[in-house]
Parts: sequence; C-alpha cells; structure tokens
Amino acid sequence: MSTDPTDAPRAPLGVTWVGHATVTLDLHGARVLIDPLLKRHNGPLRRRFPMPSPEVYRGTDAILISHLHHDHAELPSLRLLPGVPVLTAPENAAWVRRQGLRGVDLGEDWVPVGTGDVVVRLAPAVHGHRPMPHRPNAANSHLIKSRDWRIWAVGDTELFDEMRLVPHQLGGAPDLVLVPIAGWGPRLSGGHLDPEQAAEVCARTRASRALAVHWGTLHPPIIHRGTAPWIDRPHPAFARALERIAPECELIDLRPGESTVVE
Repeated sequence: MSTDPTDAPRAPLGVTWVGHATVTLDLHGARVLIDPLLKRHNGPLRRRFPMPSPEVYRGTDAILISHLHHDHAELPSLRLLPGVPVLTAPENAAWVRRQGLRGVDLGEDWVPVGTGDVVVRLAPAVHGHRPMPHRPNAANSHLIKSRDWRIWAVGDTELFDEMRLVPHQLGGAPDLVLVPIAGWGPRLSGGHLDPEQAAEVCARTRASRALAVHWGTLHPPIIHRGTAPWIDRPHPAFARALERIAPECELIDLRPGESTVVE
C-alpha cells in the first residue's frame, strides 16, 4: 500500500452561502466568514429570505472584509462577533478598530487563521465606483489556502489583467472561486462583474469550481420581489456563460442559506 502523503484524501470543505456576498467556509477546523450581512435587512435594502441563523457564524475564527460599502461591511452584523479578528486592508482595518472592533491589517504576507492550518492574504480588486465620504475606500480580494484547498474570494471588482496571477499567488489554480455575478438592483453599476465577466474570471484563473455570489438576495424596498424577475436572471446566465467560457469549471449551485460539502 502506498504511503505517499499525496494519496491521502482531502479534508472536506464546508461552504455555506448565507446570501449576497456572505459566505462561511469551514476547512481544517477553522471557520472563515466573508463580508457578513447577518441581520434581517441591510439598511434600506430588503432581504428576500429569512434572517440568517446564528449557526452560520457561531464559532467564527476570522472575518474577511473586501471593502467597506454597507452591503459588505455592516456594523450591526460585525458587532454580533465581538473579539473576532476582522482581516482587511490596513486603512479599512483602522476604521474597524475605530468602531471598537478587532481590525487586523492584512497585506501580501500569509496570516494564520484558527490553529494555523489555514492562511489568508490580500489580493487586488478594482472597485473604485461610488466612493464613500465617511469610510475608507480600499478594496481587495482574499486568497485562502490550506494544505488541501486554494480559494479566492473575489470581492466586488471589475475585470483586470492581474487576475491571471492568482494561481501563482495561491501556488496553483483555485479549487474554488467565490465570484460575484450581479448586484442588488436591476442595473449593474461600475466596478462589478456581470455573469459573462464572472465566467471570464473563472477561465483566467483556471478555477476548478465556482460559487456565484452577490445576486438574488437584496433588493430596493420600492421593488417587490414578486414583480422583479431581474433578481434571479443572473444565475442561469452565469451557468450558461460558464459552460461556454470555462467549461472545466464546476458550478456549485446554492441558494441563500444553503450549504454543501466539497470532498
């Protein structure tokens, strides 16, 4: 019988799409929570689904914040997790600390999470539209790596050439990308990916799997979900684009609140 450690099965990866850009990852005994929106609604935006269960964020070891727009960095949600490190760009981390929370400066050096079997670092994102006058406007993505998994949490961004460097930065092509495919209204503002562009992200990075986020969750209060077919259109459009543009990338098909385990 072979004793080559590469023959050992991968540890499972638990993935929960909480909704919008919020994802919980469970890997190697660590729980990572990305861009948490954990309340019933997000400011004036309405959530289509029930408020997330505390089970999806209980025991979180680290929070990753891509940028400080209110649909990604919601203070009432962050305050549900006092003491949990919030890993983000330095100027954003300083703002987090000013709110009485545990902001941690993250850069291009790998930082351990939990017991240290999981490490995280920043990677670029291009998201300069709609700058906020009252919060810093740094934007980034996150690279997450363990001995078994390579994950890219893309964050809000437009397409940019340096995306092709992600496999080099991770030490191999991503096993999973968490890729935004839409927004929270019928029109997509600048600095975001549409379904076709999201599939291009998967192709450029040679990703093995993709979970589509940033769609189908939030809507403006003046638009009732029952009369807003635009809210569900991005996902089938992304699935079709993925088959055409990145056919070797597997779609992880989840709806808000659903979970899966990737073996």
